[in-house]
Amino acid sequence: MKHSQFDTAEIMGGLYGNGFIGFKSAFTKDWVSRLHKEVIQLYKDALDRPGGAVGRGPQRHYVEIHPEDISGFVDLAMHPWVRFVCEAVLGPSYKIVEVGFDVPNPGAKDQPWHRDFPAPEDTIVGRRLNSLAFNLTTVDVSEDMGPFEIAPGTQWDLPIDFEHEMFPPRSNYPRYKARAEKKMPKMGDISARSALTIHRGTANYSDKARPALVLGVDAPGAINSERHDLQLTYEFFESLPSYLKEHLTYRLVETLEPIFQAHTIEQLMMGEA
Repeated sequence: MKHSQFDTAEIMGGLYGNGFIGFKSAFTKDWVSRLHKEVIQLYKDALDRPGGAVGRGPQRHYVEIHPEDISGFVDLAMHPWVRFVCEAVLGPSYKIVEVGFDVPNPGAKDQPWHRDFPAPEDTIVGRRLNSLAFNLTTVDVSEDMGPFEIAPGTQWDLPIDFEHEMFPPRSNYPRYKARAEKKMPKMGDISARSALTIHRGTANYSDKARPALVLGVDAPGAINSERHDLQLTYEFFESLPSYLKEHLTYRLVETLEPIFQAHTIEQLMMGEA
């Protein structure tokens, strides 16, 4: 894919350097407002269903959803910047493997610094990123709402003394805090990051939730699809652009089945001591 508006070197430099890049005003506020309403309803439904939401800390949940649960899935997955970033960093055969959202509610605490999953050999040995996470806030984020915080460049840190290869020792925290950047996107902004870059959700002191949509993408050879069950109905699949069909992992079903979330990660539930 070619697009004169975007620069491969800038994108590669951002994700291989800081581990985080963004694109402002990718969508209109009306588009995001519709997404927000859908996410809030999906969140309520998930909380009412056993295994529908998984804890990611006090007053904080993650919910995995089906692509067709949100009306803007095709808009997001086919956005020129999303496609360009995926092809530039992961190659032309990338696959979308996950759709979900995080919700830090009022009262959410600082999470411990962590990675979303253990670093693969491709990254530790080969020094190559083989997956990306895209995030899209459904609200304008302010500093009291528990913004996402990242320690730039730490996607390359070796997991020495990491608990479960995800949670670094507290002796590393001063380094992360010295590098830390809080992200405060506005409605319509998109970001892309390596999920291996050390990060955390911060305390939400406001009276508002801060939902953020998550789109997980793999390069060939990555195994994150094994952690997810991306279901599509036959009718929805047939409605998709041919390009998108080629860039999805999926299981075709007559009727969507409820997603039972993986177990709660105890280290996140404890928060930062």
